[in-house]
Amino acid sequence: MWEFPGGKIEPNETVQECIKREILEEIGIDIEVEDHLITIDHAYTHFRVTLIVHYCRYLKGEPKPIECDEIRWVTLEEIDQFPFPKANIQIIEALRQNGDDANK
Repeated sequence: MWEFPGGKIEPNETVQECIKREILEEIGIDIEVEDHLITIDHAYTHFRVTLIVHYCRYLKGEPKPIECDEIRWVTLEEIDQFPFPKANIQIIEALRQNGDDANK
């Protein structure tokens, strides 16, 4: 399955610092963290996670699959071709909803 990059917040780290660090560690690019998109509380069988999702802007670096098998840049029109875990589907729906709101 595919997923959006991200990870666990370290002690004394802000959400924005975590996002920048995780993106650099996972795919090797520098980004600027922008507006908050959605926060999702998701329960798996034996644990719960909170996904705090922000828009990010690419700054520099060549994306490479450091902590994953493969990476892809895709549009929202193409994203349905890729299977995602249930919690990530909510992110895609929020991106679509927010895009619709911006076009009104």
